[in-house]
Order: sequence, then structure tokens, then C-alpha cells
Amino acid sequence: MPLLAAIVLAAFAPQLARAQAATAAGGAIKQQAAAAADSVAHVRADAAAAIGQGASDAAGTVAQQASSAAGSLAQQSADAAAAAVPRAPAPLKPNPEFADFPRYAGTLGSRRIVLRLGNKTDDPSGVHGEYQFADTGEVVLVAGDREGDVLEIEESNDGTTITGNWVGRFSADGRLAGDRMNVDDSDPQPFDLRPLTGPSSTP
Repeated sequence: MPLLAAIVLAAFAPQLARAQAATAAGGAIKQQAAAAADSVAHVRADAAAAIGQGASDAAGTVAQQASSAAGSLAQQSADAAAAAVPRAPAPLKPNPEFADFPRYAGTLGSRRIVLRLGNKTDDPSGVHGEYQFADTGEVVLVAGDREGDVLEIEESNDGTTITGNWVGRFSADGRLAGDRMNVDDSDPQPFDLRPLTGPSSTP
């Protein structure tokens, strides 16, 4: 090697070594940066997946809660609607308390009935009892007053609501005749009943 070239090479050897080292360091830094970027990308992807799964789970929970709440509200609405529908009262049955009362048989309008009517124990002029239709067995309660031979009573087919009024008169032979009317005194229907004797029985 010529002497001048050797001198130049010797003079620039440290700079060359530093350049080579810098190049190697730069490569290592680039490799580390790429690895770091890849790691960050994986972390971001994992985080996004976790967030997506969490959001999906949260959405599923909210949807389940909403469905449960809607079902509960629907059930409450159904229960409220069922409660709002009035139930038909149970049919009345003959009251054993009236079984030994005086009985009167005959017609109310065109239907045959048996009336059981007796005095109240707590009211000297008060009477109460029931009548029963021969064709259906339906029982209707009655209560009111008797003044001499005049009878005024009210009736109820459920034991609570007044469904009609009776105004009648007893004759000397014990017969009872008059009119049964609605609560507003409309649609009068005649009744004609004769007293019965002997064992009590249903119509």
C-alpha cells in the first residue's frame, strides 16, 4: 500500500469505526423500534378486542335486563287488566236460617217461585227471607217491613246490590199479592202467592 494511502486510512480509521458502530446502532434501534411498534399494535388489538367483548357483554346484559323489565311490565299490565275485570258474584244458595220461615208459593210474572218470609228478631216490623225460582233454582234475598197487611220489601240477587222492590198486601186468607218492580219502580210484574203448610221443600 502506498505510504500516503496508509497515512490517510490511519487518520480516518476512528471516524470509520464510529460510522460503522453508528450504522450498527441505528439498525439495532430500528429493529427495537419495529419490535416496540409491533408490541404496541398487539396491545392495542388486545385492548380493542377486550373493549369490544366488554361492550358486547354490557349490551347483552342491558338487553337481558330490558327484556326482563318488559316482561315484568307486561305481566303487571295483564294482572292489572285481570283485576279490573269485574268478577261475576257466586250464585246465592238457600239460607238454612230461613228454612223454617212461613212459605208462600205462586207466580212472579210468568215464573213460579216459593217465598220464605219471616220476622226479624231485632226489629218488630222488619221481615226478611228469600225466594227461589222453580225453573232455575236461582235464589234472591228479600228484606223490608210489614205494617199491618201491607208489605214493602227490597230484593238482592247477590246479597249486596238492590235489584228490585216489592209492594204487596196480605188478604184475610193469608194470600200475598202485589207488584215487583225494578229499583227505579219501572217494569212492574205482578206476584200472587198463597201460604203453604207442611214440610219445607225447594220449588
